[in-house]
Amino acid sequence: MSAQTIIVTRPAGQARQLIELLSASLKNDALVKLGKQALPQILSLPLLTIVPKEGEPSDSQIAPLADHIATVLKDADLAIFVSPNAIECTMRLLGRSWQDFSKKIIPIGVMGGSSKLALQHHGIGLEEIPTAIFLPKNNEHWDSEGLWKELQSLDWNWSERKVVIFKGDGGRDWLADTLAAAGATVKAISVYARVPLDIDSSAWDAIHKIDFAQSLWLLTSSEAVRYLGEVIHDQFAQTLLYASAICPHQNISEAAKAIGFGKVFMCEPGDDALIKASQVWLSLN
Repeated sequence: MSAQTIIVTRPAGQARQLIELLSASLKNDALVKLGKQALPQILSLPLLTIVPKEGEPSDSQIAPLADHIATVLKDADLAIFVSPNAIECTMRLLGRSWQDFSKKIIPIGVMGGSSKLALQHHGIGLEEIPTAIFLPKNNEHWDSEGLWKELQSLDWNWSERKVVIFKGDGGRDWLADTLAAAGATVKAISVYARVPLDIDSSAWDAIHKIDFAQSLWLLTSSEAVRYLGEVIHDQFAQTLLYASAICPHQNISEAAKAIGFGKVFMCEPGDDALIKASQVWLSLN
């Protein structure tokens, strides 16, 4: 078995597809031509688990969460989903067609292509009169700032707009704050929580056995990176100084450097970019 190891740190459900695509790509002729004697091992380390919310908001006077969301959507001018997780958890709660929640069709803003695909999986954007979906045109800007730039092109009077943002507990508030500063009425609704991987989980066992100097970590969440830093510092004798990381966003890259990764590489968002960046790393190591 190759000493090289690629660690996929996404939640288990999301990691599965990336691991399958990555495994297939590493078996093609390109790696044979690079002279690799053995393929790297690929490990799943789901640093965070996404737990959908199904209970009531903290205010006991508010209706159960699904009813609360439906009420907010009746008057919304724009809905923003911060991630595919937000889409899946919200649609699971609602259990109805998106266009059933308002007399008008509520347009949707998303950060990137994977979220647009998640919407289409639920038929959103594919209706007879399609729901408008706004996302940054350039995948190099698939983030909050990129979406805000796209929304500004609408030339809306934000003081007359009501925006609902579906998100998880915690996370960045930049877009909500920016919209509020522009005059919009913003309602942020948390539809899932992120639960850190227990330090006693067997998923850590394989990580204890790898050579960090021959490891490549695919990091796709700043919060997960910060948690990784805590565990490595407390539970591991090895240091991240000799490990490599690939990050699809500047904020994640900065978090990786902050916890001690010695080599941090940036790539564009999306699975294809992560796979291509991994192949480059393998060819150079």
